[in-house]
Amino acid sequence: MSDSRAVPDSSSSASAFVRVSGLVVDEVSATSLRGHADLGADHLTDWGTVHGGVYASIVESAGGAGAGYAVADRGQVAVGVHNGTDFLRASAGGRVEVTAAALFQGRSQQLWDVVITQSETGKVLARGQLRLQNVDRPGDTGVADATDPAAG
Repeated sequence: MSDSRAVPDSSSSASAFVRVSGLVVDEVSATSLRGHADLGADHLTDWGTVHGGVYASIVESAGGAGAGYAVADRGQVAVGVHNGTDFLRASAGGRVEVTAAALFQGRSQQLWDVVITQSETGKVLARGQLRLQNVDRPGDTGVADATDPAAG
């Protein structure tokens, strides 16, 4: 990454939710993202397979990080408005590779494709499309924040 735009990953600066999902962002540009996650016992259902919600969360986080990176220099963030994740294969965990690619990037919306692949086998476990709305970064709009006690 060659500039200072913030990108969520599993470091201490990421939200607790992103850290728990296990997503680590390895590389990001305005049109693509590459990352990985090590999925273990905390990500499994009672039946011993990775919970589909983990995959949906990774799709949301990876697509959102890439889309947010694409609009950060405009003073915007990208917020998910639709996440359609398909679960293709069951897995008992292990390392997964995450790739995200922009399919469409407009003034007000973006569409990203995210693929989650089992590192060991190369098989696709889940695939999702994430539609996002580009909005002004909170605090940059000039509108008082209702949660700010100083806003009155």
